[in-house]
Amino acid sequence: MTSAMALPIDLKTPAGRRRARNELIWGDHGFLRLKFRNLHRISGEMYRANQPSPEHIAVYAKELGLKTIINLRGESPKGYYLLEKEACERHGIQLVDFQMFSRDIPPPGNVLEAKKLFDSIAYPALMHCKSGADRAGIMAVLYMHFRQGQPIEQALEMLSRKYLHIKQGKTGVLDYFFETYLAKGAAKGLSFQEWVEKGYDKAALKAEFLKSRKSKLNVDDMLRRE
Repeated sequence: MTSAMALPIDLKTPAGRRRARNELIWGDHGFLRLKFRNLHRISGEMYRANQPSPEHIAVYAKELGLKTIINLRGESPKGYYLLEKEACERHGIQLVDFQMFSRDIPPPGNVLEAKKLFDSIAYPALMHCKSGADRAGIMAVLYMHFRQGQPIEQALEMLSRKYLHIKQGKTGVLDYFFETYLAKGAAKGLSFQEWVEKGYDKAALKAEFLKSRKSKLNVDDMLRRE
């Protein structure tokens, strides 16, 4: 017998809407984000935050005049995503799914696609992941560098405790990615884009990072980060 939870969520039915809401609030820990949105304006046209609820999106549409929301978690059949998609449609906001990862080196293609994305979307815009700390952090670094022209050293402020990013855990691989560029690319006179376009071995970089952190405290298990 097929479990009801295995069936697709239908927001057109009361039962489906209740299930989506439960997945958002309880399954996706949305109750923690009811008041705390980790919302920050990082430029005159861009914001970053944690996963928005439909109510948050309504506020953003009215108060921030958002035209685009960049979802860094990727498309999903889960209730949190379906409700976000519905809310964006309701308020005339373009939802862009651009999946990033909090514990992995991004492939060169993704980095270059992010640059194209920032040059093509309508602003004001908001980017978010689940907590607004890590995936939103790396994308904010890329945004501040590619779109705002900040050097990587300065843009790295987007990956900091101010936004709840923890460098000491496995999410520190994001910092390591940019630090590797500064040590091996910038030192040779390469711009960040040139270094990315030349290509790098993401698997080797991640292995180097994990080896360098092997003896350090693994805070991810303590924090239970996504």
